Amino acid sequence: MLLKCVFYSAERSQILQSNPCVGISGKGGKAAKKKEALTDQQVEVLLDTVKGLPPHLFIVLGLYSGLRREEILALQWDCVFLDEPTPYISVRRAWRTEHNRPVISTTLKTKAARRDIPIPKCLVDCLREVKETSVSEYVICDSNGEALSASQFQRVWQYVVVRSTQARNYYKYVNGQSIKYTVTPSLGMTQKNNPKIHYTLDFHVTPHLLRHTYITNLLYSGVDPKTVQYLAGHENSKTTMDIYAKVKYNKPEELFGVVNGAFHQATDD
Repeated sequence: MLLKCVFYSAERSQILQSNPCVGISGKGGKAAKKKEALTDQQVEVLLDTVKGLPPHLFIVLGLYSGLRREEILALQWDCVFLDEPTPYISVRRAWRTEHNRPVISTTLKTKAARRDIPIPKCLVDCLREVKETSVSEYVICDSNGEALSASQFQRVWQYVVVRSTQARNYYKYVNGQSIKYTVTPSLGMTQKNNPKIHYTLDFHVTPHLLRHTYITNLLYSGVDPKTVQYLAGHENSKTTMDIYAKVKYNKPEELFGVVNGAFHQATDD
C-alpha cells in the first residue's frame, strides 16, 4: 500500500508518465485483467436471454443507468422519478451485507456517488411496468418486499451464469474418491437436467460489466468526460478516462465515419 501511494504521488506530480501499480490490489498480486465492454450485439443477446427472469431489472438498470451493484440493490422508489419532464434516478443509498443480511445506508462510496442520473425511455418503461405491481419500497426486493441478502443476489445472478457457455467443474464420487471433471457447453444446447435452460451466452458477464458498458458507451458517443465522470459517480475524471475510455470498435471501416466526421467538423469551423 505504501508503494502504491508513492507511485500515485509521483504520477500526480508528473514525475512518472504512467503508474505501474494501476490495477494491483493493496494486498499485492497481479494486475487485474482489462475488461472489455459488451458490444451492442452482446447487450441484445443478454437482454433477450434474461427477459422475464429475475435478473432482468437489475441488468437493465446497470446497462442504462450505470449504477453500482450496491446502488441498484439499495434503490427505493422514492428516488425514482418517472413522471418528471426529464425522468431520473437519484442515488442516495448504498447496500451492503453483514452476516448475509442486507444493510441499507446513506453513506455512499464517495461524495461524488451522490448524483441524479437522467434515464432513457427503455429504462423508464421497464421501471414503470415494475412499479405498477410493486408492493415494496425497494425497486429490487425479495418475496417479502425486503432488500436482497448476499445469497439471494447470488441466486438471482445464477440465472445468468447457468446460461453461459463457460466451462464448469463438477465432482462425482467413484469408489469413494471425488473425481473432478470439466464440462464446456456449446452455444445453442440445452441443459441436460433442465431442457428449459438454453446456453445462449458465449461471453462472460458480471454485474460490474454492466456499469462498465454504460460508461464506455457514453464516452464512445462523444459525451464530455466531465459529464461522464458525474454520471458515473467518480471523484475525478482521471479514473473515468484511464479505466473506461477504451475504443469500443477499432476496425478501419468502423472508425472511418468517426474520423471523417471529426475533420469535416474542424473544416467547417
